[in-house]
Amino acid sequence: MRWLAYGSSGIATLKGAANGITAVLADKNGPGRTFDLSVYSQNFLKMKLCIQSKKGVFATIVLAAWAGCLALSPEVKSEPSTGTGKFSGMALIPAGPFIMGRDGGPTDESPAHRVSLPSFRIDKTLVTAADYAKFIQVKGPSGPNGEMYLDVYDPDTLIHQRNGVWLPDKGFENYPAGELSWYGAVAYCKWRGKRLPSEAEWEKAARGTDGRLYPWGNETPRSDLAFFGGYRGETVPVGRFPKGASPYGVLDMAGQVWEWTTSIALSYPYDPKDGRENLSAFEARVARGGSSSSSAEGLTTSSREMVSPMRASSGHAYYGFRCAASLEVFM
Repeated sequence: MRWLAYGSSGIATLKGAANGITAVLADKNGPGRTFDLSVYSQNFLKMKLCIQSKKGVFATIVLAAWAGCLALSPEVKSEPSTGTGKFSGMALIPAGPFIMGRDGGPTDESPAHRVSLPSFRIDKTLVTAADYAKFIQVKGPSGPNGEMYLDVYDPDTLIHQRNGVWLPDKGFENYPAGELSWYGAVAYCKWRGKRLPSEAEWEKAARGTDGRLYPWGNETPRSDLAFFGGYRGETVPVGRFPKGASPYGVLDMAGQVWEWTTSIALSYPYDPKDGRENLSAFEARVARGGSSSSSAEGLTTSSREMVSPMRASSGHAYYGFRCAASLEVFM
């Protein structure tokens, strides 16, 4: 495993086992100095290390530490807040805890509780009809086991086959993809080398760490913040409401369409190890974010839509999605 250390004294490359690392500092003020390092806790990208000098002097260093100390992080490919390459158009959601759910609202949103997640990326915008049409052109409107990817017979479908090619309807290329099932959303993200987010990941991306009621804060929804107040299934082009962005710059997380997540509709507290993230189970799934016909209550960052397995298996104009991706760490 290799770590890079950054500090006011210079840069060091740390090598060795987690319980005994030796670092040689490129000191700006003189020859390099050697320290023995011992990891006593680690939380993915954020960790604390204890430095013991040869004279037995201890110092604690933390990611983004005080001046004069070191900050440590695993060596990863450049991880700017906006992704590049395969992760183009994705926002970086940092590791750490947040408050999931809320008290005083619908019973399925309580209790409010602390959940910790590793870093991940999530699409800044919803998958569009143009995006999804490319997938349908390659994979077809049905999966290998007959699962519906696109409801081609519904009049609200924005993707049609013309001269043997699946294309978005003219003028609707940048509208949210709709009339697709939960299975289609899962398959599309896998096809892109990504995955569908869990409802915990979705909520953190929407509300950040301050427990806000809506992606933009606690202000009542307005027409310049989100698309709502329309009829069910009505949508507008994605990304039209920058003022309504989440703390991480993610757009359209309130209104437009309910968004598919991987999570099975179970009660809180959220526990990813209790079976709710089983992708093969035929169970009700959770959709997030509200739709164009939702009330203000349905647009909150904690709002949950429980979708029966039969409904999740078919297409609806008021369900869409975005993809997520785990952060890549190289060792």
